[in-house]
Amino acid sequence: MSPPTMSEDHPSPPVHRSWFERISQALSGEPRNIEELLEELRQAQANGLLSNDTLSMVEGAIEVADLTVADVMVPRGQVVSLPADASFKDNLAVVIESGHSRFPVHGEEKDEILGILLAKDLLRCLAENGDCDIRLLLRPVALIPESKKLNILLKEFRLSRNHMAIVVDEYGGVAGLITIEDVLEQIVGDIGDEHDADDGDAESAPILPQLDGRYLVNALTPIAEFNDRFGCDFPDEDFDTVGGLVTSEFGHLPEAGEAVAIGGFEFEVTKSDDRRVHQFAVRVHDAS
Repeated sequence: MSPPTMSEDHPSPPVHRSWFERISQALSGEPRNIEELLEELRQAQANGLLSNDTLSMVEGAIEVADLTVADVMVPRGQVVSLPADASFKDNLAVVIESGHSRFPVHGEEKDEILGILLAKDLLRCLAENGDCDIRLLLRPVALIPESKKLNILLKEFRLSRNHMAIVVDEYGGVAGLITIEDVLEQIVGDIGDEHDADDGDAESAPILPQLDGRYLVNALTPIAEFNDRFGCDFPDEDFDTVGGLVTSEFGHLPEAGEAVAIGGFEFEVTKSDDRRVHQFAVRVHDAS
């Protein structure tokens, strides 16, 4: 006996397909390389099969396989680390000021990484004892080469449940560090938190006069706009923004409180993180 068929009076129920199945149907032919695959995905987004956010994450996930640790790590000069032999009070001040949750701890030399200190471990010890030897709180440190692929590192982070690794160069010295957040940001975009600088007001008004005669200047303010506002002539051939110009003058990534004088202006860093400067307090001495 042949199986019963659906009559016109009883149409087949609608098939609910996942977005992946719809994309698969939308892909015409078989992409021969990554560029063709990305182009097909962008066309699927244009046809309404993917949202902009989903497309961005898919692109990030594909592109992350081509990136190495060296492409996204926090370089050595910007790493906030703790000396094991420093006083508990000094190290605690650094932990509070930085707002980070994990810190490399080193011996006499910064290349001698002893382990990773978690801020929550320090807080627990402080609550229980009032003072701590951070050497007793250290967790094992993962050392990885600059050449490691990010997709491989992400898998290792997931398996080991580590959130931070120290990056070493070909000579075994510390080149920088990388966190699981750094890797995930390549896929999903910037992940902000309560410690990231909020530039909302300064973005809408890049140069804000203060009662004490100084000006709060957003680091992303174009140099040309700064020149127009103060009648100066800082060059913009090498840098587009005030942040780039001033950071170059420091010669390193400055921290909040550091100041430098350039061409009759004093620039004091008021907001920064471990990646860039966000805001300056600027005092005009002599703009001529």
